[in-house]
Amino acid sequence: MARITRIAKEIRAIRGLYSAWRNFILNSAAGGRTLARMKFGICNEIFQGWKIDEVFAYAAKLGYDAVEIAPFTLADSVTDISQTERRRLRDAAARNGIQIAGIHWVLVKPEGLYLNHPQARIRERTAKYFCDLVEFCADIGGTRMVVGSPKQRNLLPNVSFEQGREWTLETFRDAVGRAEAREIIICFEPLGLAETNFINTATDAIALVARLPSPGFKIILDVKAMSSEPKPIPQIIRESWPHFAHFHANDPNLKGPGFGEVDFKPIAAALQEVGYSGFVSVEVFDFQDGAETIADRSLAYLRQVFQ
Repeated sequence: MARITRIAKEIRAIRGLYSAWRNFILNSAAGGRTLARMKFGICNEIFQGWKIDEVFAYAAKLGYDAVEIAPFTLADSVTDISQTERRRLRDAAARNGIQIAGIHWVLVKPEGLYLNHPQARIRERTAKYFCDLVEFCADIGGTRMVVGSPKQRNLLPNVSFEQGREWTLETFRDAVGRAEAREIIICFEPLGLAETNFINTATDAIALVARLPSPGFKIILDVKAMSSEPKPIPQIIRESWPHFAHFHANDPNLKGPGFGEVDFKPIAAALQEVGYSGFVSVEVFDFQDGAETIADRSLAYLRQVFQ
């Protein structure tokens, strides 16, 4: 009996040493941080014609952690969405066991908004709507507000980069203060030259948000957008940390992760290496494969590369 007890103790000791060694390896790979399971989200506009409650239910059934909402799929303006409906959206997500990551595609509607328009009244209207968007995002339980809006930020003729930058920051100023108070992070999105002529790289975006220092103002990284940069995507991720607070998974072919040629394994490794613990959210622009196929295959691929 004593011999059996001794052997059992030795086995437990070996298991303990293995566990300590495994944790050391994982923590070293993460720069000393513990590697957590990545959280996956999906954007609701993929589900064309679906009610938002149906999107919550289906995304949760597949195993997504969150849904990211495009406000134009709910109303022409977030100011048209009542407090009652905002609470209902938050409760509906909770009932399905899924989070609302935040909002994106925020300037599709209403029309006439522009970040850096020469006319002050247009910028003022846009600034006010940004504040409305922050309130909406917080009210429904989101934490991230993504601002890409390439068509509403192009530098118009005779507007210099410096002037456009100052007008942009002026437009964001009040919303950033509101975001900080409501624990929302506004994430400005660098986009390629094919989409806009203003802020085309992660480096440009970081420099922009640095001019309005706040925990409520960072950038988002998007795989499709980063693919237009000359640097490898993993390098962009490492150089951009800790300035990004959200991540979109997609492909230059406008489809979901795993639907194109981009290898997400080094991307996943870079995100884990820097210690990113936010959402990796599926955003696509080509819906022809169908919502179910996009959602299912994208999640399966992300789980494979992040395991």
